[in-house]
Amino acid sequence: MSINTKLAKEFNLRQEQVDNTVALIDEGATIPFIARYRKEVTGSLDDQILRELNDRLTYMRNLEKRKEEVRTAITEQEKMTPEIESAVSSAETLVEVEDIYRPFRPKRRTRAGIAREKGLEPLAVIIMEQGNSTNPETVAVDFVNAEKEIPDIKTAIQGAMDIIAEDISDDAELRKSLRSALSEKGMIISKASDSDAESVYKNYYDFSEPVSKTANHRVLAMDRGEKEGFLKISVSLDESTATDIIFGKYVKENNSCGELVRNAAADSYKRLIFPSIEREIRSEMTAKAAEESIKVFASNLRQLLLQPPLKNSVILGLDPGYRTGCKVAVIDSTGKVLATDVVYCTAGSKTNIGLSKKKITELIKKHNVTTISIGNGTASRETEQFTAELLKEISPEIPQEIRYMVVSEAGASVYSASKLAAEEFPEYDVSLRSAVSIARRLQDPLAELVKIEPKAIGVGQYQHDMPQARMNEALSGVVEDCVNSVGVDLNTASYSLLSYISGINSAVAKNIVAYREENGRFTDRRELMKVPKLGKKAFELCAGFLRVRDGKNPLDNTAVHPESYKSAEALLNDCGFTLSDVSGGGADGISEIAEKKGISGISERLGIGIPTLTDIIGELGKPGRDLRDELPPPLLRSGDVMEVKDLKPGMELVGTVRNIIDFGVFVDIGVHEDGLVHISQLCNRFVKHPLEVVSVGDVVTVRVLEVDAVRGRISLTMRKDDDKDEKNQKKDSGRNKQHGKSRQKRESQGFDASKIHNSSFRIKKK
Repeated sequence: MSINTKLAKEFNLRQEQVDNTVALIDEGATIPFIARYRKEVTGSLDDQILRELNDRLTYMRNLEKRKEEVRTAITEQEKMTPEIESAVSSAETLVEVEDIYRPFRPKRRTRAGIAREKGLEPLAVIIMEQGNSTNPETVAVDFVNAEKEIPDIKTAIQGAMDIIAEDISDDAELRKSLRSALSEKGMIISKASDSDAESVYKNYYDFSEPVSKTANHRVLAMDRGEKEGFLKISVSLDESTATDIIFGKYVKENNSCGELVRNAAADSYKRLIFPSIEREIRSEMTAKAAEESIKVFASNLRQLLLQPPLKNSVILGLDPGYRTGCKVAVIDSTGKVLATDVVYCTAGSKTNIGLSKKKITELIKKHNVTTISIGNGTASRETEQFTAELLKEISPEIPQEIRYMVVSEAGASVYSASKLAAEEFPEYDVSLRSAVSIARRLQDPLAELVKIEPKAIGVGQYQHDMPQARMNEALSGVVEDCVNSVGVDLNTASYSLLSYISGINSAVAKNIVAYREENGRFTDRRELMKVPKLGKKAFELCAGFLRVRDGKNPLDNTAVHPESYKSAEALLNDCGFTLSDVSGGGADGISEIAEKKGISGISERLGIGIPTLTDIIGELGKPGRDLRDELPPPLLRSGDVMEVKDLKPGMELVGTVRNIIDFGVFVDIGVHEDGLVHISQLCNRFVKHPLEVVSVGDVVTVRVLEVDAVRGRISLTMRKDDDKDEKNQKKDSGRNKQHGKSRQKRESQGFDASKIHNSSFRIKKK
């Protein structure tokens, strides 16, 4: 079965969808380009499915490459047989291939190897045959040889048993069966390295759970505890379960030879097989947990990047601080820096605070500030209190309504000290660049956050423990998909933003900016062909994602690809519109007209597929549209600042989802400490993962369940019990509560560890 056929079966796709997609990938087409402009040939597969398919394609190709290497190695040893060839060909994982290759792999000098060197392999073969008339001690006499360091019968038999043990260990099918048994029936056990040591892993000091039921975040928590020296982790399997599998295959007779084989098999399991498959199972659990964690991180990152921009707003950014003061930056509606300053609004001095209020008020009046963006780092609470008081005081003298929002400043310090920030703001020091970033990430989250390494944004769990290459690949893919789905302005985008556009690398992105600075703004997409190192293929891949506003051709301000311009113009003509209608705000009503004329008929006349036609119609109706505009706006605040002590059970509040992890959701309710909505409290039905219910950035209504002011913990619920009838309450609530009670304590263990060791997991923001 070919790789493409396997992919079609695995992803439940038509064969032609897979064949066409793989061909496009092999031709160098990017995932965003395939997803947006090759819908007809892929059957409209979206970018996420395409990336999963591409990842699986890469794995399968690596698997086939390894299979060929193994075939070659075994053939060169002249040990290839039809059975081995069949086993290699049917192997579905790299682990299975390595199991098959194990007997043929060059080994370090082992006990079995030494026994073979002494000529004891024939004795091992005789014992393995387990003949009823065979007396192993009588047979072993012939192998006693002082010169070969086989002084007696006992030594000869022991050497033969070592060979048998290694041969059993090298049995690929047996290892597969034992690995499966350990996965299904094994237990993972966690013990304290020092039971008196204080750590966030105390709940794991005496912990055990079936391997098959261990949640991913608990795997990662135990891995970290082991790495830090607080825990000792092991995997166990009832020995009789394992030995029964081995004995069933190798112990054929109940005689003296059979007893020797039994003993050799038991030794093989304890000494050779179990330590190996234990490592493999641990590695597999970690890899699975890491992959799922990366998926959650990627999903959270996608939602964060696609948060709606705050358009037509002058924003004042505040980067809070104590000793060094609060850094201030004002940006206009295009992100241009208008002013910077430093104020001391948390120093405790009335003189300083009064002076700070005066400075901020002057900036607000001078630049007509409409929004204030506050970083959530050190001194954030005091800075928000200062801002709320100031807005109350100046409200009578300021005509515009001013609101504020506390934003995550994760990665802001990384960006402000980067080479990119130095190039962008050479005139400002590091701290002021951070204030600019805080203002811009409220104004346009996507444009600002792409400047930061994705893993530094902090919307996941245990990101520092992930396989970094895989994590960077996955998160970069998310950023690429988000940037291309929104599109960027060719004449204003930074090179860091342009570098995520399909077909454009960092060098070409810098060339675009350099060309723009030297020759002025681009007037049409075709002018891109004049940019050094941007050839025809790159133009094909990038053109549709770049917008030219107020250019020569109105279609350049849409997601219509240049290859479809003739079709778009023919469509306009067919529906009674012109290009000038597109530049004048859009061909209003074109969708309804096209529907009346018949989409399939227009598709045939124009010679383009229905998916492409539908996309073109949408773009002509709303040129330059931003898909983020359809999302709810960010939750801005203007009232009094609450503290944890102000919260009471039963209070209903509106908050913003800041982070999603396996066992719940962290919600910002405006008290500087995110509350946790456990998975069992998300809704009135059972859910496997919080992502089924909410996304990062969602504005949600929550109710306070419990407050622990000392430890800074807030327990929230999103359940609406009044909406449930008695039948559903018994079914759903019972299941959720039972599920929640049995898991909540254990799952909070992962939370405790992360609270201390993972910045993206902390409740406290300060």
